[in-house]
Amino acid sequence: DPSFVILATAASVEAIFLSTFVLISQNQTAAAADARADLDLQVSLLAEHETTRLLRLVVAIADHLGIDAASDHELDELQLDVAPEKVMDHMEATAADDTI
Repeated sequence: DPSFVILATAASVEAIFLSTFVLISQNQTAAAADARADLDLQVSLLAEHETTRLLRLVVAIADHLGIDAASDHELDELQLDVAPEKVMDHMEATAADDTI
């Protein structure tokens, strides 16, 4: 029956358009998620930098007051700034290892 051929063709064309719209929507959602992830990383790095500065100030106050807890070796490591470039390099290397 020729009417079924026309109906099948119309359904196929509708499926093509529908899948195209779904893929476009998914791409936009993925782009928004990537932007949020980048912003989250920037905020986290800024918070890390601020925490490091606060820790340095607390250690300086403890040294000034003569408190011995400021000579802890963990504090020396925590006072080091995090380099965003190294974080990004590590993330890219980890992502490359995951794809293998």
